[in-house]
Amino acid sequence: MGTVLAVQANFYHVRIDAWADLPEGMSPPEFPTRWLLCTRRTRLKKVGQRVMVGDRVRVEEADWPGERGAISAVLPRDTMLDRPPVANADRLLLVFAIAQPALDPNQLSRFLVKAEATGIVVQLCLSKCDLVSDADRQAWCDRLTAWGYAPIAISVETGLGIDALHAGLSGHTTILSGPSGVGKSSLINTLIPEAHLRIAKVSGKLQRGRHTTRHVELFELPEGGLLADTPGFNQPELDCEPEQLMGYFPEIRQAIAEAGCQFSDCRHREEPNCVVRDREWERYELYLEMLIEAEAIAEARERERHQGSQFKTKTGRDGQQEYEPKLDRHKYRRVSRRQQHQNLQDLCAELEAAEAIEQAENRPLPEPFS
Repeated sequence: MGTVLAVQANFYHVRIDAWADLPEGMSPPEFPTRWLLCTRRTRLKKVGQRVMVGDRVRVEEADWPGERGAISAVLPRDTMLDRPPVANADRLLLVFAIAQPALDPNQLSRFLVKAEATGIVVQLCLSKCDLVSDADRQAWCDRLTAWGYAPIAISVETGLGIDALHAGLSGHTTILSGPSGVGKSSLINTLIPEAHLRIAKVSGKLQRGRHTTRHVELFELPEGGLLADTPGFNQPELDCEPEQLMGYFPEIRQAIAEAGCQFSDCRHREEPNCVVRDREWERYELYLEMLIEAEAIAEARERERHQGSQFKTKTGRDGQQEYEPKLDRHKYRRVSRRQQHQNLQDLCAELEAAEAIEQAENRPLPEPFS
């Protein structure tokens, strides 16, 4: 048995960590190596079995001198994410820089909503805290605590918060996520010195980071556990249903838990005596904006489903989804030569029949016999 730590093309880097199906009373032999470069059995490909980073797999026919093997089975997953593609993760560490680039509350909220939608425990981390004063750092921590999170303030330069982060990651499979340029690779190099990840500087003009991580990979933590490094991106998509959005805000969950809501389908917008709307909380206006966006996406998806034969989606240069009418296939389809020849034969037959009828009508009647 083993765990897939990286996927590249059609090869899988598997860490061997247990023997399976050993006869009773037989102790497992020592591993010549703990790492095998594996391929996937053809039968798994035929049945559409995908192998993801974090999967628990069964390896057969291990070539220990050549460090090769073949994955023959994938065990059932506890959790599975498509973006990033990671299986069996039980923690999500969301890293945001408090400076360089400056912390944007709207961008942070969108990342938090995306993280909450995974159903995995979310831990918020503020990096580069050595670049701001203690008062500013404490102000941000208090602000995020009011959102319903307990952020860990860290600095890879001074070592601030690194021990607390080690303790929180121990024994878990954690997904490291966040926008580009917040110091995810630097943090991994601090937590796992042998990782030696490439680091890029933040752009001076745009204050944006460059993508240094191109694929998902799991790293072993010294104190136990696995940490998944994922490619950074600057704006996650909002792909949840409108009625699900409220569940991704801890402030709304807390308000409903404390006072309840008299409407079962309340969206906390215009309903009278709404406990969420009447409570003062910072992100309420942002929630309303995201609710309008989610409703627009849901309406567009429903319209596309009902009018799928008439419209198609097109992505513009700015990344916005646009709709344009589809061409009528039967109207603009080119007629085959066989069909053209058949149509010509039918037309000739019709003309011959019409000519024969016309000749019969114009033919003089025969004279009667005397």
